[in-house]
Amino acid sequence: MKLVIVSGLSGSGKSVALHTLEDLGYYCIDNLPGGLLDVVAVELKQSSHPIDKAAVGIDARNPPAALEQFDRILEKLESEGIRCETLFLTCEADILIKRFSETRRRHPLSNEDVSLTEALEQERVLLEPIARRADLFIDTSNTTIHQLRELVQQRLGHQRDSGLSLLFESFGYKHGIPSDADFVFDSRCLPNPHWQPALRPLTGRDAAVASYLDSEPLVEQMYTELRSFLDRWIPAFEADNRSYLTVAVGCTGGQHRSVYLVERLGAHFRQRSDAHVTVRHRELT
Repeated sequence: MKLVIVSGLSGSGKSVALHTLEDLGYYCIDNLPGGLLDVVAVELKQSSHPIDKAAVGIDARNPPAALEQFDRILEKLESEGIRCETLFLTCEADILIKRFSETRRRHPLSNEDVSLTEALEQERVLLEPIARRADLFIDTSNTTIHQLRELVQQRLGHQRDSGLSLLFESFGYKHGIPSDADFVFDSRCLPNPHWQPALRPLTGRDAAVASYLDSEPLVEQMYTELRSFLDRWIPAFEADNRSYLTVAVGCTGGQHRSVYLVERLGAHFRQRSDAHVTVRHRELT
């Protein structure tokens, strides 16, 4: 049985992730007490109608002692032949505060003596045992509900039983660096199509922009060296049994250079038969 454990900060999109997994055929349980995780998982596996895929949501409302036992619980599940993956959703504090303000929801750890900011800080500490064992991080600071659904579908819905789920993501530095990236590369030193009036409104996916960048030796050199670096090191992560890897490439606005490089890298690695490749352009909507 495959078990996906969904956790993360309140307001970061855990419910959206669980609902998406449910649509993908997972048997989902929200807000499960951490101490019951191994018992429930074994029961699902051994029931008269065994469950092939299940997902459970675990949040900071659990007793701290139960969260601290997360490593032990995972080890027990693995000994029972249950394949576990942990998805951890995170988000910048100021974005979370804005979301709670807009929805008028109360943070589960806040009260008359604990402010929202303090509750968020406490929550990060409480969930650290889960965060440090996470297989996949998703930062939803700059992600809409629809984009989060699509990302969960791409990374969990189509993943094979074996092989790496590889995400290439473009971004704009002026909007912040993705905190969930494993590798971050900076392409701001490359010639910028933004300064070509005819190319300014286009993106790195457009043929005219691609043609302009194709003609620049510095661009080709960076692409070749990034491809060679990743060709060399991605197999090492696969050999270490990594299930997910995120490679982010940034430029100033996330519209031209980073998009172009991510498209080329994605096309190259899609030729690999043992990896599921997803391409995402964070700043293009």
